[in-house]
Amino acid sequence: MDNATRSERSRNAALEAAIAIIARDGPGRLTLDAIARESGLSKGGVMHQFRTKEAVLKALLERQMAHFEEFSTAYMAKVSATSPNPNLATQLATVREAATSPNSAALALVAAMVENPSLMALPRGREMERMAAIREEAADPDLAILRWAGAMGLLLSSLFGMSPLSKDEHQRLFARLVDDAQWAGLERPAAKRSAKPAAASAAKAASKRKRA
Repeated sequence: MDNATRSERSRNAALEAAIAIIARDGPGRLTLDAIARESGLSKGGVMHQFRTKEAVLKALLERQMAHFEEFSTAYMAKVSATSPNPNLATQLATVREAATSPNSAALALVAAMVENPSLMALPRGREMERMAAIREEAADPDLAILRWAGAMGLLLSSLFGMSPLSKDEHQRLFARLVDDAQWAGLERPAAKRSAKPAAASAAKAASKRKRA
């Protein structure tokens, strides 16, 4: 085995050990010593890959983001020709995948939030890009964002152990969020929504002129 392959295996072993520690013991118990014990690597072997705990968390976050980016790309290719809201459909499906996948990005996300909130700049910037794409394609941008927020709420409440819903209930609600037909009757096109305040402003101005 060449050095590059051996180094990549050690890196992956350290990251898998970190995920296992976070899932079992919580992010507060994640240390380089704990990673060495969990992975079977020496402390020096772990430090050759990651000099600090923060470096481990950043690598975890980047790896899981790359994994779900790959899922999103494949899903977008599948629905782009058939869905009226392919960006929304893709993000809802990706959030559902994160909620149901073992060792998902959610664990890395929580660890990063707890240990170093500044690391959240990595996923936050990408989410802002996704929100812009969702708004751009939607007939009703507010409703589209509400659907996305509902999916994120299901994910995070489950992740933090706050959800009273069963696994089947989660799946049923995710399926409803993904189904465009369930929401078509509630859509209020942006042009109509903006026209009403404009009309109200014009009427108010006319009233002022009349009183004057």
